[in-house]
Amino acid sequence: MTQALNRQHRPAHVTAVFLMLMVNVASSQDEFRWKYSAKQLQPFWQAEVVHRESVLFIRDPKTGEARASLLFPVQRIVSVLNSSGMIEFQQGDDFRFEPGSREILVPVGSRIVTKVPQDLRREPGSQKYKLTHRDGKGEILFAAKLEYHDMQTWVTYTKAANDWSVKMPGFDAAMLPLTIQKLRSQKPVSIVLLGDSISTGCNASGWADGAPHQPPYQDLLQLHLEAHYGTKVLLTNLSVGGTSTPWGLTMIDKVVELQPDLLILAFGMNDSAGRSAEEYGRNIASMISKTREGIPTAELILVASMLGNRDWTALNHDVFPLYRDELAELCHDGVALADMTSVWIEFLKRKKDWDLTGNGVNHPNDFGHRVYAQVLSTLLIDRDSKIP
Repeated sequence: MTQALNRQHRPAHVTAVFLMLMVNVASSQDEFRWKYSAKQLQPFWQAEVVHRESVLFIRDPKTGEARASLLFPVQRIVSVLNSSGMIEFQQGDDFRFEPGSREILVPVGSRIVTKVPQDLRREPGSQKYKLTHRDGKGEILFAAKLEYHDMQTWVTYTKAANDWSVKMPGFDAAMLPLTIQKLRSQKPVSIVLLGDSISTGCNASGWADGAPHQPPYQDLLQLHLEAHYGTKVLLTNLSVGGTSTPWGLTMIDKVVELQPDLLILAFGMNDSAGRSAEEYGRNIASMISKTREGIPTAELILVASMLGNRDWTALNHDVFPLYRDELAELCHDGVALADMTSVWIEFLKRKKDWDLTGNGVNHPNDFGHRVYAQVLSTLLIDRDSKIP
């Protein structure tokens, strides 16, 4: 009632100024809102420029300085932005680096968000989920939405060296021939995604409705395929959070009803809490077999999951490479592997989990969702191809 009276008696010129300010704020936010760019989806291991890699600067309580590491040694910093993309930081005042180094230093007085390790912990029993730290000292901070995103910073830079030794997927039209042929012929392509909470889009800024509103990996893949091939890609996402491979088996009848050209299976994170590699492999093999019974021409991409936070006691990190190996054994005749596991193993040799996480334990942030899309796109897009 009070708000209504205030509006009723507000002078016209004040109302006009207020509305103008609101329009300016909206326009400013739109300026920085995520927009599709093929450059951002160029595979990071091939590109000369790494776009918007995420870091979380951890501060030394004694000196007040903070540091974080990038994936590659830096030749030149293109930009350092806050996670919304609205604030650009200045070299010298806000950050420093030595060319050829992977480390960035944030001095005292910088505008960049910095944290101390204790900021990323909570008291036992104080959160919705029990996320006991492996050292027994409290729990890992859980982020339901964008809590880690808001602490992270984006760095775009040119590489001083491309020292990436992990074997990455390459385009092979013979691996997924029917899907590739339809894309090249600019015919509509139907894709079904079946997976866990990562594949629902969890902790991408677009999923959380926060700036810069970047879509999750499956939507990035759809946009990238449509832009590259100039055709329509119908994506149906059947993923549900908290699920694992036994649930996935119950969903294959629904997949068959949809008759997709391509099925993407993305399980493993929740299986890792207690499922053996052998059982995991059998479940995925059964999904493939049941799909092919109903759709003989269906092709599949099997996603070997990213790794969760190694400090979380609920996850068994040792099984992720074993799961990946089970998937690799199933790849032939229209079944391809998107190996996020090997990527994440190398990521965690060069960076900290808090640089990459979306929720603190088992979801990617915006950067991670882009990497997922990059790996999947590599299987479906020939960088050297030109569509007539």
